[in-house]
Amino acid sequence: MAVNRVPVLKRCRSLGLEPTVLGYDKKSRRELKRSNRKVSEYGLQLREKQKAKFIYGVLEKPFRNYYKKADKMQGQTGTNLMIMLETRLDNVIFRLGFARTRKEARQIVDHKHVLVNGKQVNIPSYLVKAGDKIEIKEKCKSSQRYKDILEATNGRLVPEWLEANSEALEGTVKELPTREAIDVPVNEVLIVELYSK
Repeated sequence: MAVNRVPVLKRCRSLGLEPTVLGYDKKSRRELKRSNRKVSEYGLQLREKQKAKFIYGVLEKPFRNYYKKADKMQGQTGTNLMIMLETRLDNVIFRLGFARTRKEARQIVDHKHVLVNGKQVNIPSYLVKAGDKIEIKEKCKSSQRYKDILEATNGRLVPEWLEANSEALEGTVKELPTREAIDVPVNEVLIVELYSK
């Protein structure tokens, strides 16, 4: 399985992202030294695609598949793409505050700690639907790991399309998110332009 091993802060610097978007508290003290080169239109589009891939932890092939699926759906392709990325199970776990970062959320799902509607799901890319109930397994709830996570994510706001009960480590998907509810600094229009060439 391919894994992205690029140092997070270094990648954030190169893409012009704040590490807090990914759930990291660290700050990079280094400045990005770029000569005043003008970035081409293609360069801007590519950077937006790389940002989206990096934030959600998706590699190129699955990302392209998401785009193809979003293109076939009704409505705007870019909005559909962002909604699909946002409703991935690992992202929902992160949004509910049951993981500090999306990478940790992916690991939690991989390690079979998550139940969706009472069934165990260990696929991070599983797309949740409106009305789905997501919870951490009963035997995992009492572990020290989740106590530490809840302590770290205590002040994090849960988006309005989700409902979280952090004491019981469970949450509900009230509805699918709208584009306005997704607070990710990505311009999906440029991604659509890049892929539709």
